Amino acid sequence: MQVVTKDELNNLLESSDTPVFVDYYADWCGPCKMLAPIIEKLAPEFEGKVKIVKVDIDDQEELAGEQNVRSIPTLIAYKDGKEHERIVGFQSEDALRKTLEGLS
Repeated sequence: MQVVTKDELNNLLESSDTPVFVDYYADWCGPCKMLAPIIEKLAPEFEGKVKIVKVDIDDQEELAGEQNVRSIPTLIAYKDGKEHERIVGFQSEDALRKTLEGLS
């Protein structure tokens, strides 16, 4: 799964007709580590329907601030370049699948 920078995410949101699902995380975050394998498992299932990327908030502090990411993990779904849904905290595979199905 691709880890993106602020510029890469902005380009993706501006140019993509496909919904974008962003996992804002940090390497030191326990719940983020628990969530990562679930997202990696779901990514192939939604390939071509939803673009799933990750943002390391330690490397992209400015972007995290602009997106009002106050705690992690934060998952933000974007449709037509705008925030569509925000989920904060660990989520089950079923809950994430429902969110991704709602985007595709």
